[in-house]
Amino acid sequence: MSTAGLAKRCIVLLCGLFLMGLGISLVVRSTLGTSPISSVPYVLSLALPMTFGEFTFVITLIFFFAEVAIIGKTFPKLQYFQIIIALFLGTSVDVGMFLSAGVHPGLYPEQVAVVLLGSAVLALGIFLQVTANVILNPGEGLVRAIAEKTHRRFGIVKVIFDTSLVTCAALISFVAFGTIEGLREGTVISAILVGYIILGFAFWYSRYDLGKYLED
Repeated sequence: MSTAGLAKRCIVLLCGLFLMGLGISLVVRSTLGTSPISSVPYVLSLALPMTFGEFTFVITLIFFFAEVAIIGKTFPKLQYFQIIIALFLGTSVDVGMFLSAGVHPGLYPEQVAVVLLGSAVLALGIFLQVTANVILNPGEGLVRAIAEKTHRRFGIVKVIFDTSLVTCAALISFVAFGTIEGLREGTVISAILVGYIILGFAFWYSRYDLGKYLED
């Protein structure tokens, strides 16, 4: 891969991370819950004196170390840069919360619209990260490591992983507040839609051969 090609892919990766953080923030601003991948850090941020982005960084870092432990000695050296990805994603979430501070949907249809918008932005962010094909997001990296270790399909492991995160977030919320906070129908909507929206982006990406712009 040429230097120019690598630079383009890194730019796409960083744009994807920023959009992922913004999308997560918009789903939260809907007040209908949060996306599954951000459910644990969001609930923790409600219970403890750290920002949503700071907890996102901590949880993502835990994903990274779990991924390293599963893969072991064959873990690719390049993927240690996932630590930087974790930091950038956490920062992007806090920046996204700042940029979306004025979003206060009042009516239920408006709340749903914000969830849909946030899910679309989140899906675009994930799609760009995958398209960049440089460094994995630790969350996705952990899912892939588990899938390879257990010889299961990535999609099946992803569903189990996301469900486990939401369950863990619900337990933390119940212990901290005695009720379920931060998890509502928006969490379900986001969980269902993001994957399908990514498929849509992939279709148009292939149809118009946009990958040529990332060629070395």
